[in-house]
Amino acid sequence: MNIAVNSGDWSGSWVAERLGVDIVGDDGLRALLGLALRRNPKRAHLLVSNVLGKHVPQSPTVVYGHGFTLGRRVRELLGDEEAARAVVVGYAETATGLGHAVADGIGLAPYLHSTRRPVPGLTPAGGFEESHSHATSHLLLPEDPALLSGEGPLVLVDDEFSTGNTILNTIRDLHARYPRKRYVVVALVDMRSPADAGRLADLAGEIGARADLVAGASGTVRLPAGVLEKGQELVARYEEGAGQEDRAGAAPSGLSARFPAPLAAVAPEADGQSPRPGARGCAETAATAAGARTAPTGPRTTGNVTRVDLHWPHGLPDGGRHGFTPAHRIRLETALPAMAARLAEALPLGARRVLTLGFEELMYAPLRVARELEPLVAAEVRYSTTTRSPVLAVDDPGYAIRSRLVFPAHDDPADGPGERYAYNVAGAGFDAVVVFVDSAGDTPELHAPDGLLARLGAYVPHVLLAVVPSYVPALTEESPAMLPEPLRGPAFSSYPPEDVGWLLQDLSDVTLEAPTEEREEAIQSGGAHYAESLPVEYQPSERYQALFHAALETSAARIAQAVGVVTETVLAERPARPVLVSLARAGTPVGVLMRRWARFRYDLDLPHYAVSIVRGRGIDANALRWLANRHDPRDVVFVDGWTGKGAITRELADAVAEFEEREGVCGFDPEIAVLADPGSCVRTYGTREDFLIPSACLNSTVSGLISRTVLRADLVGPDDFHGAKFYRELAGADVSVAFLDAVADRFAEAVDAVDAAVKELAVADRTPTWEGWAAVERISEEYGIHDVNLVKPGVGETTRVLLRRVPWKILARAGAGADLDHVRLLAEQRGVPVEEVGELPYTCVGLIHPKYTRGATGADGRAVNG
Repeated sequence: MNIAVNSGDWSGSWVAERLGVDIVGDDGLRALLGLALRRNPKRAHLLVSNVLGKHVPQSPTVVYGHGFTLGRRVRELLGDEEAARAVVVGYAETATGLGHAVADGIGLAPYLHSTRRPVPGLTPAGGFEESHSHATSHLLLPEDPALLSGEGPLVLVDDEFSTGNTILNTIRDLHARYPRKRYVVVALVDMRSPADAGRLADLAGEIGARADLVAGASGTVRLPAGVLEKGQELVARYEEGAGQEDRAGAAPSGLSARFPAPLAAVAPEADGQSPRPGARGCAETAATAAGARTAPTGPRTTGNVTRVDLHWPHGLPDGGRHGFTPAHRIRLETALPAMAARLAEALPLGARRVLTLGFEELMYAPLRVARELEPLVAAEVRYSTTTRSPVLAVDDPGYAIRSRLVFPAHDDPADGPGERYAYNVAGAGFDAVVVFVDSAGDTPELHAPDGLLARLGAYVPHVLLAVVPSYVPALTEESPAMLPEPLRGPAFSSYPPEDVGWLLQDLSDVTLEAPTEEREEAIQSGGAHYAESLPVEYQPSERYQALFHAALETSAARIAQAVGVVTETVLAERPARPVLVSLARAGTPVGVLMRRWARFRYDLDLPHYAVSIVRGRGIDANALRWLANRHDPRDVVFVDGWTGKGAITRELADAVAEFEEREGVCGFDPEIAVLADPGSCVRTYGTREDFLIPSACLNSTVSGLISRTVLRADLVGPDDFHGAKFYRELAGADVSVAFLDAVADRFAEAVDAVDAAVKELAVADRTPTWEGWAAVERISEEYGIHDVNLVKPGVGETTRVLLRRVPWKILARAGAGADLDHVRLLAEQRGVPVEEVGELPYTCVGLIHPKYTRGATGADGRAVNG
């Protein structure tokens, strides 16, 4: 049916009246398209889609629905078997989001869009020219070189099919490289002239393939003679006048406070979509400085711009520039509810009209988040994106581009600097605008006085910024070796397999033990690192074992309360479903207990792993890499048993910062959650009292029969986890599970005390004071040691000194009671003096023999040092 052109409310009437341009075609075509003018030597007019989400702000549900419905039609055309073999390719920049939505509608096919952003070292899988465009060169840069090499159908998606030249160029280029039997061309509108209509079929016959067309609507554009010259003259005249937005920030003259709704059409039904349960994702700047906790995850306001951390899922591509698979789609849809909720929380109260603004090729991610946001807020949500395309703006209801903002490119484009544009934003009555950019576009140019954020701020009261991590394929010739799955009991450790997965390699068959005195001399002389060998496992006497069981009976309720407090604090302040990562091995029993509390109280089945961290060498980078590949780093909560002076706290912060800078992986929070924090080194703890934790009394027999971790170059390669031993032969003395059960049996009676303590902590100042570190430095100097590494504060660390090192003396707080019974016994057995001290921030402190040699008497530490 032909559509008459008139000067009513159609957004193409202004151009039609002045140039004599006419469009004819299906019913509803004018609802889909408006007209504008641009400075272009090949085509003066521009068809402006009302449902694409590029130039005209539109409901994200409408935008996504049109693409998704086209994808459903393609799937019906192909059938499920062929759809599963298909590959979808979209065109940059305008159709990148549309192609994604079509791929979602097909549901079974991977997606790739062309790009004008090259990646050094990545060989294009194809390229072609868009002859009528202002920026013509397209690249296809799939991460998987085989993505386009299959024999299944190739689905090509563009916003409009005008002359067909771009599609024909693409098919010719790709068919020469990757021949196949079937092509499907998809467009919102098919506007080919009768002369162009048969060229697709002709090409298909030429190459011996089938080519189908799926379009939302069809029609043609009637152009009178001389329209190009007339249009160019009209553009020049209006650009010289006062109708254009100036770069100093003045509002376009005569703009209404709010545009009339540009589309009366109802969005097609995006049916058949999978449910999307809530989940978290990831994206964050590098870790904070040593010992400091990462910044709060809520919005941060800088100047007039509020930065919103979406927690984009780690490793998930930001779009189809390098390929986007159905599995990627599932990951995204799982994370969308939580991302939209964060955005909704950041929006200003009372906002009535909100624009979500994408960034050139970055159309799909902001579209999906905006669509998820729409039902969450009372405001009217609209979606559009910035663009490279220069278009004349005319403030007239019969013209498709009512205003434009001009700003410099901010992603260091390969073709050099230039102007970029945002249309129909200024004067449109938006209360807030959420700007989405990928991290490559989060540059000083974006934040400059003439940059996009400042330009928007001149017209919109609230500007928010959401940065999606730019996905760049790994280009190294040799990718890291595949890391193994975690070791689990009973093959490795006496813990049940569900309690913990050990990100370690099994060195049980390697002789690593050395006499304590020999190890101490080698360590202090600089001849060896403590992690290169293991102490001989201490075999407790019957008297000592009795002390352990008595201590467990006495302290189980106290430990249960501390476990509950630290777990509840983590669940309240950290990720909604944390991944517990304990520092082997002292942290492992605590991690298991925290996991048990979460199950006891909330029926949560939290993942739990144990990793190695070595003082002076850092955390196992391969373990972090494994975690980042399988979990959102933002979900990881590191767990340890207790703090001493805070050396491991600082070690972890430094190691995480180094890892994130080297690997480009972000989101790990280096703060440790501990059962006891007597050194005041962390914010997340069960208690800051220095008391006896029975798991510190023993070695492997209370830690799943696992040794401390080992890092030695001849045993641990660059692609290996750190090592440890499983002492199967000590199973008869193992109390690991008995310790866990004894504490877990006291959970129910601890609930009320835990809840009360958590409420107090929620409003308390828990900023670390590092008083433990200061005390250690003072003791080191006072006793002539001059090495803080030889001063081990706290009950747990003192016990380790007596079990593994060569102790010189024990400092005990005057009046300390039963908490030190086992320390006194061990000291007696090793002939180590226990000195009571009046002013001591810890219950006890263990001093390792300074400058130890096997010839030293140890009678006077100062004499040894002298």
